[in-house]
Amino acid sequence: QVQPVESGGGLVQAGGSLTLSCVVSGSISSRNVMGWYRQAPGNQRELVATITSGGTKNYADSGKGRFTISRDNAKNTVYLQMNSLKPEDTAVYYCNVKMGLLYSSNYWGQGTQVTVSS
Repeated sequence: QVQPVESGGGLVQAGGSLTLSCVVSGSISSRNVMGWYRQAPGNQRELVATITSGGTKNYADSGKGRFTISRDNAKNTVYLQMNSLKPEDTAVYYCNVKMGLLYSSNYWGQGTQVTVSS
């Protein structure tokens, strides 16, 4: 069973930084996409950033220039460095792994809370 486990959330002031980590355990195919999504109260879950096993990155407009996604394939770990945080970045951040045929296998972590105070 593939299980992503997030860490690194917390409370930070506006303008501050946080780094989220997600360790993925279980049988992971070499070809996969790891990513971060977030969900604020009353909102739908939305994409933050993804990175393929080959290193191709994709960012939502909201995080471009402020967030950096990276991964360590040897450790099955994906990171999200968040700088210049804003109160509107407050949300539960979820780690996601997609793999398999057409990336149809989809695994989610439990989420980690990020709160940005103004």
